[in-house]
Amino acid sequence: MSFIFANMPSVLRPYINLKLISLFSILVFCSCQNNSDSVGKTTWIGGEIVNPKLDYVIMFKDDCVLDTIKLNNDNFFLFESTDIKEGLYSFQHHEYQVFYINPGDSLMLRVNTVDFDESLTYSGDGAGRNNFLIEMFLLNEAENRLMPEMYLLPPEDFQKKLDSLKSIRTDLYEDFVVKYRPNKTFKEIALANINYDFFSKKELYTSATSGNKKFMEEHTFPDDFYEYRNEIDLGNENLRSYYPYYRFLNRYFDNLAFEKYKDSEYFNRGSFAHVYNKVTIIDSLITDEFLKNSMLRTNVGRYLFNAKDAKGQNIMMDLFLDINTNESHRVEIQKLADATLKLTKNNTIPNVFLLTTDNTVKDLHSIIKRPTVFYFWSSESIMHYKNIHKRASELQEKYPKYDFIGLNTDRNRVNWRSIVKASGYDPLKEYQFEDIEDAERKLVINWVNKTIVVNKNGLILEGNTNLFNKQIEHQLLGYLHK
Repeated sequence: MSFIFANMPSVLRPYINLKLISLFSILVFCSCQNNSDSVGKTTWIGGEIVNPKLDYVIMFKDDCVLDTIKLNNDNFFLFESTDIKEGLYSFQHHEYQVFYINPGDSLMLRVNTVDFDESLTYSGDGAGRNNFLIEMFLLNEAENRLMPEMYLLPPEDFQKKLDSLKSIRTDLYEDFVVKYRPNKTFKEIALANINYDFFSKKELYTSATSGNKKFMEEHTFPDDFYEYRNEIDLGNENLRSYYPYYRFLNRYFDNLAFEKYKDSEYFNRGSFAHVYNKVTIIDSLITDEFLKNSMLRTNVGRYLFNAKDAKGQNIMMDLFLDINTNESHRVEIQKLADATLKLTKNNTIPNVFLLTTDNTVKDLHSIIKRPTVFYFWSSESIMHYKNIHKRASELQEKYPKYDFIGLNTDRNRVNWRSIVKASGYDPLKEYQFEDIEDAERKLVINWVNKTIVVNKNGLILEGNTNLFNKQIEHQLLGYLHK
């Protein structure tokens, strides 16, 4: 321990005490080990988590867990390695962010979970590069807020506005290069950040306008509008886990998929036709195996989360298992498919144990006395749990033949009960999962607005609907009249 501390770069010493050097064991042994040319250079990545949500930080390379590092009593962490290859890595503490590292760097970060991305700053070796990446990320977030209004512009005006925004980032990049003189690999990543963000915006504009026949009849796209599509690298190893690149590819393939079925259906990212066509396009165009497997996993997984019929799920699973070569992905997606199939219509809702507000245990089946609507909430989002309870109350008044039951997904029992009491919620219609991991698997709780509707016998009527969707009232009325 004393040897490690003695050899620690001076930039890190003020932040670290000896208790921190006790690191968790590596969770996963991945095939994506770094090349031996980096062995021998010690790389340090440390930092402070302000207002921590967890007591640890996870470090990743691509989708491989490198280490899980416990925070010390002052909410600092330290990761140390002699096997780091130059490139993009990521860390996760409740939220997730990407950073760039060179072997031998001593990089410090500081982040406040109350305002995660906006508060993230770096110091030490490599700080300039990573602060630049965060600046580009935040600029893109600000630009995204302008997009809905820009999507109303004719194609030529949209392109001019986009080019103007891009020139601001290009100027910042050129100033950065002069000041920091980054190497070729980082320049590739920095330019990809800029270019693929703007390519994504064009693909979203395409998605937003292609389904509007009147718009398409009235406007002509400039000849060079899609020129960038000829320059796309469909298998870049350095970028394969980088969100601007990954996000662009997903949006690009969305538009290619729509071309396959646009004469028979409206654009719908969640439909069977869309996802099936998108998956076959990914298989045919992506040249990097890791990237291909990752995109297949993402898109098929998202489809399964939202699928409503067993036939479509089975066909999609056959396709996925035929083309994805990552064994852990195959096992994961098969488990997800098994769970989501049990939530399709006319299946009995899976049984899980619940805690009542008076601290007794009941099973979910036992609380179903008549047609029931289950919705989910967490204390982590105050606005959401207030809004969803308000919506449930409104629907309860309009459809009194249903029971509307709130299922809390937190682990803190005392806090949950105090919220129910302070908010005036009906304690007889509020429960908390006794084992949230088991419930998440069986009920496939993947988003905050997920709602499950069952009949009085616990048979599923809707396995994945939404209380805030206008369609919910048509669904509830329809089932009452059957």
